[in-house]
Amino acid sequence: MQTNNKFFDDMAQLASGAAGAVHSVKSEMEGQFQAWLERQLSSMDLVTREEFEVVRLMAEKARDENDALRAELEVLKSSKD
Repeated sequence: MQTNNKFFDDMAQLASGAAGAVHSVKSEMEGQFQAWLERQLSSMDLVTREEFEVVRLMAEKARDENDALRAELEVLKSSKD
């Protein structure tokens, strides 16, 4: 036997509406936080990942060249003696 109780129907609709409102507020808060975070990060003097990688590769190349020059210098020093 199925009973239709208006009180329980109203409570179910209220709960459903509240859940939808909570989800909407959550989405709005996430959007606001994302915008705030992007503003904060853009105001900082940060480099992009691509820029970082380019400079890292340049430093590796300079280190390798320095090591090669150091080795060449050692060879020249040892041949002088």
